[in-house]
Amino acid sequence: MTKIFSSTITGVLLCICWLCPLAVNGADYSGLSKGQVLYVPAYSHIYSGNKEKPFLLTVTLSVRNIDPKNPIRLMLVDYYETQGKLLKQYVFEPVQLKPLDSQRYIIAEKDESGGSGANFLVEWQSDIPVNPPIVESIMIGAQFQQGISFTSRAREILETK
Repeated sequence: MTKIFSSTITGVLLCICWLCPLAVNGADYSGLSKGQVLYVPAYSHIYSGNKEKPFLLTVTLSVRNIDPKNPIRLMLVDYYETQGKLLKQYVFEPVQLKPLDSQRYIIAEKDESGGSGANFLVEWQSDIPVNPPIVESIMIGAQFQQGISFTSRAREILETK
């Protein structure tokens, strides 16, 4: 009797474990959104050495629509310097990104205006709840025989819809 009970419990637990991911992934809509404002750290240069010599970097802002079925619209892509002053606006009318489409914006290596505390604000919207985009800044630079690259991921600061 104990062996049968144990086998039944084991079978039920295995079924629950097998079905649980389906329930979580298939019915969990809490990660979907109709729009957000995102803060994205960026660095037009970083410092190296004892004398804090600037190491210039090219910055690429990458916005990736990861929703496989629905488009999103970029409403705002603004670039700010270390003290929060707006340096450049990239979007003057909505830019539509199709499903799995991406868009990039580049700050040239020679443009030091952003400084080590540069950042972007990105606003996106959708008519229906979708998977929020992946938004990252990618910094890369090379001086002499030294190269460096790294990324920063966006952080949501406001849900817009």
